[in-house]
Amino acid sequence: MDPRPGVTVAAVIERGGRFLLVEEEDEGRLVYNQPAGHLERHESLVAGCSREVLEESAWHFQPSALVGIYRWGKPDSAAGAGVSYLRFAFCGELGGHEAGRRLDAGIVRALWLDAEEIRASRERHRSPLVLRCMEDYLAGRRYPLDVLIDHA
Repeated sequence: MDPRPGVTVAAVIERGGRFLLVEEEDEGRLVYNQPAGHLERHESLVAGCSREVLEESAWHFQPSALVGIYRWGKPDSAAGAGVSYLRFAFCGELGGHEAGRRLDAGIVRALWLDAEEIRASRERHRSPLVLRCMEDYLAGRRYPLDVLIDHA
């Protein structure tokens, strides 16, 4: 496994007992994921999370707490052997929706599922982190954003 994981950000967004997920293409199959993606150069983790949510779901989002930090090694796949990711998952405040906004390439749609629907669809999750992040959120895990230091 590559010891240098790719840094990703993800959002665990709940509204009325339902969670915002995206359905996306991954290696020839449709999978569910939280709105998530790779951090861009010179971008803070919080800003990257807000950007990814908007690009993938057309919802505005402002992180208010860190749910957790997760390392995951993707099994051998078309992307190559030994790919690993370091995911920073956030929860926060959902803002307005930009109806008609074009979503990122590979994103089929944004959808709202309840916790039981997410648990029942494990075989369609992009990674085991989809369920783990939701469960940690439901367990009340929250860390203040000031634990993250951006030193330019």
